[in-house]
Amino acid sequence: MDLRIHFPGGARVDAEMGPHTIHTDKSRKSGGEWTAPTPFETFLASIGTCAGVYVLGFCQQRGLPTDGIQIEQHQDVDSASGMVTGVHLDIHVPPTFPAKYRAALVRSAEQCTVKKHLEHPPEIMTTTITDG
Repeated sequence: MDLRIHFPGGARVDAEMGPHTIHTDKSRKSGGEWTAPTPFETFLASIGTCAGVYVLGFCQQRGLPTDGIQIEQHQDVDSASGMVTGVHLDIHVPPTFPAKYRAALVRSAEQCTVKKHLEHPPEIMTTTITDG
């Protein structure tokens, strides 16, 4: 899947993927208007939402209701570098969620494609191309 990155104005940067557009903006503190998540916030959200897709699929395949299920995501941040050193995903389930599926629910979330790519990161190559 190819993406096209555009600069619609201000500090906003959009990514077009087929019929979808992901909007990003810098925070006000960084010179933006914060009309959308920052690119890094979008990256972090991709971890939790990807795990959520797998949790949802697990429940749907077994006919388990998803009412009351939510994932809370927390990051450990190195105070010196500001770099994220750990990501914690806590899957909250209601008391009625079958105990026999709890460990399997965690295993399903750990199948997340984003997580797998972070464990084996791709090489990122950047070039310039002169158009015209």
